[in-house]
Amino acid sequence: MIDHVQLRVKSFEKSRQFYARALEPLGYGVQYDDPAGKSAGFGTKGAIDLWIGEGEPVTRVHIAFRTHDRNAVGQFHAAALAAGGKDNGAPGLRIDYSPTYYAAFVFDPDGNNVELVCHELG
Repeated sequence: MIDHVQLRVKSFEKSRQFYARALEPLGYGVQYDDPAGKSAGFGTKGAIDLWIGEGEPVTRVHIAFRTHDRNAVGQFHAAALAAGGKDNGAPGLRIDYSPTYYAAFVFDPDGNNVELVCHELG
């Protein structure tokens, strides 16, 4: 239903590095890069799911990416923290959401809540 999301970020380079590292465990990479225009697109080959562009953020958002591999949740969390993200929930079951909701949460450099969730049985 949703084709892509775009975020305004305070520091293009800082956010570009964060998302490039944090989304790598999902198989995402930089698919479009315009340092002069301070914008980048992340996704898989031929598809961009997340755009960032430098500007004053309007509000903080919550973005949840989906995976079918619980191991990727832990890899995402570790990569995001190593890239400068702040912990907002270690990998684990969130049974108050659903019995199979396995997720991790981090804040990006602008304070957006970025999540990776797996709905598969462990």
